[in-house]
Amino acid sequence: MFKNATFKLTVSYLLVVMVISLVFSAVVYRVGSDNLAFGLNRLSTELSTEFPVFSGTRLTRPNPADLSAGRRHLLDELILTNLAVLIGAGFVSYMLAQETLKPIEAAHEQQKRFTADVSHELRTPLTALKMESEVALMDDQLSTDQLRGVISSNIEEAAKLENLINNLLKLTRLEAGELQQQFVGVKLSGVIDEALFQIKPTADKRHIKLQTGKARNYSVIGDRDSLLQLLIILLDNAVKYSPSKTVINVTLSKNQSDNSVDLVVEDHGQGIPAKDLERIFERFYRSNNTHSTGSGGFGLGLSIAKLIADLHQAEITITSQLHKGTTVRVRFFKQS
Repeated sequence: MFKNATFKLTVSYLLVVMVISLVFSAVVYRVGSDNLAFGLNRLSTELSTEFPVFSGTRLTRPNPADLSAGRRHLLDELILTNLAVLIGAGFVSYMLAQETLKPIEAAHEQQKRFTADVSHELRTPLTALKMESEVALMDDQLSTDQLRGVISSNIEEAAKLENLINNLLKLTRLEAGELQQQFVGVKLSGVIDEALFQIKPTADKRHIKLQTGKARNYSVIGDRDSLLQLLIILLDNAVKYSPSKTVINVTLSKNQSDNSVDLVVEDHGQGIPAKDLERIFERFYRSNNTHSTGSGGFGLGLSIAKLIADLHQAEITITSQLHKGTTVRVRFFKQS
């Protein structure tokens, strides 16, 4: 599809260049021919003035053959010039067409992958819902408790679907850049307190301690709700992949060198393999460690976190060591 589009765009560019070149050549030919005729007439007049004895002879009259030869030479030069323009413009047009279509092609491929990934992720819980319901319908001997179990399982799968759809909607909204219109000064200490409050019940179930340093009144320019979501995503991941009776640290610090503010979430969990760190922010990407531990999720959390950070012109980085832990750092450059 894009090869055909590249060819068509190349032809379009080339046609525009050649039309301009031919019009310019026509103007040059017309002006050049007129100047050539004017020059010959002027030369004849000067000869008659300088040498009256030759006045009225063939020597002092413009020679039509010379004018014709001059015009032919000018035309040949213009033809050669246009051929050179055609060859050069063809190459440049092709390269320009490729560069023009490159981001469109990349976006198209990304959309295809995104659609395929969404279809796959939607199919998994839908298949589970369908199979469990069909099995329940075929078994006439199911007890009330067993039916409750099937319904409960179906509700869990439906909740996963709802979570996936909500995350996809969040991604769409973040990519549209709608939140930037609502940016105000946000105190990060307040965001940290609320995020810890929301994550604490999950951490308590796993006997994981959430620890934060001394509260600082650092404020950044942004959207409070999305910053809260960013921190909840980071804390939720830290809790999921940390063993029980460990500590997760959340700290704020200011860099004197560039006046930026660092928000750091540090856990002592299983860590992330080096080969996975390069792809950790890709949509639907999940490390093999994720599958081995049976942790849920669709691989959208860190993609959303990265979009939120980018939206706030912040820098998010992850460092990790296997079986030692992971540190996520979000560096904010815009402060209120």
